[in-house]
Amino acid sequence: MLSKTSYIKGLKCEKLLWLNKNNKIVLTPPDASALALFLQGNKVGSLARKLFPDGKEVPFDGLSFSQKIALTHEWLDKGVDTIFEATFNYGGVLVMVDILHKNADNTYEIYEVKSSSWNKSKKLKDFYQYFSDVAIQYWVLRGLGLNISKASLTLLNGDYVREKELEIEKLFIHKDMTHEVLALQADIPATLSKFKAMLTDQNEPNIEIGVQCKKNCSALDYCWKQQRSIPEYSVFNVFPMNKNAKSLQLYKEGVVAVEDVPDDMALTERQKSKVERWKSHKTVVDKEAIKNFVGSISYPIYHFDFETLGPAIPSFKGMKPYGKHPFQYSLHIEQEDGSLEHKEYLAIPRQDPREAIAKRMVEDIPKDACVMAFNVGFEMGIIRTLAKNCPTYADHLMNIHDNFIDLATPFQDGDYWMPEMKGRYSLKVVLPTIVPEMKDAYNDLDGVHNGDDAMRMFVKLGDSTDFDEIVKTKTALLEYCKLDTYAMVKILEKLKQLVA
Repeated sequence: MLSKTSYIKGLKCEKLLWLNKNNKIVLTPPDASALALFLQGNKVGSLARKLFPDGKEVPFDGLSFSQKIALTHEWLDKGVDTIFEATFNYGGVLVMVDILHKNADNTYEIYEVKSSSWNKSKKLKDFYQYFSDVAIQYWVLRGLGLNISKASLTLLNGDYVREKELEIEKLFIHKDMTHEVLALQADIPATLSKFKAMLTDQNEPNIEIGVQCKKNCSALDYCWKQQRSIPEYSVFNVFPMNKNAKSLQLYKEGVVAVEDVPDDMALTERQKSKVERWKSHKTVVDKEAIKNFVGSISYPIYHFDFETLGPAIPSFKGMKPYGKHPFQYSLHIEQEDGSLEHKEYLAIPRQDPREAIAKRMVEDIPKDACVMAFNVGFEMGIIRTLAKNCPTYADHLMNIHDNFIDLATPFQDGDYWMPEMKGRYSLKVVLPTIVPEMKDAYNDLDGVHNGDDAMRMFVKLGDSTDFDEIVKTKTALLEYCKLDTYAMVKILEKLKQLVA
């Protein structure tokens, strides 16, 4: 029996579908970030059910699929108007409908809830990846004799701005995709026959890597590293993956390693620089450019870093879906003689932190200060939103905003390039290459090792009632954020030593 999820996997890549049934051990399990997205999607789905307050939910736990199917049909026979997780099996395909709603004329509507957001700049075709998801549900229900009058996507309204209370009717938006779903119906029987035949074959499908390969594919390591030994830095890092990408052309010609790219290949200046630098495998240091960068800095330097949350469901007044708000910052104040002072802020979970964090920022960072961050676009964006939501401190916040210097600049511009960076220049890539004595600094932390961990642990902090656990989690969050700004101090120190 095929599930809806399996069907969608097969449409993306038949090999992934086959592996999921016949050789699941080679697949990479979802990481903490993927699990967090899954949980967030569940929260959105649960909230969307409030749009139909009289609906009845088929329990996910405690029932077999056959029992869920039986309960669904029982409720249909009793005339229940709205069923959540309505479960059906037809033609060997199992589907669970997020929201099935019965109209007064005995027709039915399908609502597929997704945690993606819609705004006025979007078009329905931008959500094409969900068309087949709904189409297979439509096919199953029509096959069982239900008269489906409409099939819709239920999305978060990206233009919705929360007032004091969350308004469910305004938070969600329904987009009718019946036309798109109907257009896919004719292809489904042949696709299912192909999938079923392929799944019974003991031989793994011989499918080449290509544009279907995504970073979040659970078979990526197996297909790329185990089967094809594609190195961590390859032609796919130099040339973006798309239908007509040079990387795919080279791969088909047997060229995977960057050092094997032909010297006479037509390249952009940026691509040429990447290839030549990798082939030389030597560290590149443009001392004049770095000297100019260091010379643009004035003391004291305020090394600054935010940690933020971006919940799908807006938490506080003035926020939109996925709007980010800070819950923590670290600040290392560096004097010209090298002395350091550290300041930090950690919000109280479940409380709106924006006003308090804005107040502390303007207390800790004076106007016209030299403020440094790594990839400043992120911090600057958060400060703009913070200034908008905290008008009392807006003038001072925007002064901070206008005085940022980006420590990532020498690495983004290629003024300091090391092959060990493999074309990347995030803080956690630059630190161990530029400051090797700190190569294990993040791994040695307790509990929080990256931004995803910080978000997850801060949310968890709001649910904890154990005092020792609360203290441990707060300490872990503070130590992680503190390391981010201290890492900046050490990277800048290395750059200054180069041009001293």
